[in-house]
Amino acid sequence: MKRLIVPFLLLFLLPLSYSCTSGRFAGYKLNENDAAAAIRQMLQLGVQESNFTGAFNKETIMTAVLPEGVRKAMNTVSMLGLTNEIDRFTTTLGTAAEKTATNSIPIFASGISNMQFTDAMHIIKAGGTAGTDYLRASIGDSLRRSIRPVVETALQEYKLNDMWNEIVKPLGGNKIKLDLPTIMAGAVSEAMFRKVAEKERLIRAEKEARTTTLLQKVFSKSWS
Repeated sequence: MKRLIVPFLLLFLLPLSYSCTSGRFAGYKLNENDAAAAIRQMLQLGVQESNFTGAFNKETIMTAVLPEGVRKAMNTVSMLGLTNEIDRFTTTLGTAAEKTATNSIPIFASGISNMQFTDAMHIIKAGGTAGTDYLRASIGDSLRRSIRPVVETALQEYKLNDMWNEIVKPLGGNKIKLDLPTIMAGAVSEAMFRKVAEKERLIRAEKEARTTTLLQKVFSKSWS
């Protein structure tokens, strides 16, 4: 008789346990206001939790940050025996970029708070990195302009323009211009977008990443 009672109790308790967890928001209906608020919250988490340590190493600077023409010039300078100077420049540029990215977090967070949506429901339903893509498309340019003063402060602090001018002297430095403020603003903003995209994927895929009630409600199921 006991053997019959135990399986029967398990059959009764398992659905009850499931309804207390996964079914917590079973009756919830997604609406435009919640969708917009959840997207902002998700994007802000991606910015605020970003860690840029090591994000701008020498390889990244050489392959993804500096234009091809500048890389060719640096390779030529390297063959002239100035490898140490180039290493110092790329390392310093990476350090300045990391500092700029960290100092730009409040600017990105503020921009996200003020984002306007034309169809937040669609962004939720689209999945993937739709929220990050919307951020990039809607206010990406203004964010890059906003962080430019932070970039220029870092360039002055680390004397990167002076370092670059010294590096290219053997090639006729006046002919090789490097628009460091524009390059670095682009690199920093792209690094920020990548971090936000990583967080968005995590929140959409993992319930443990949904650290607020709003995120739990909105991303508790597929709305497509």
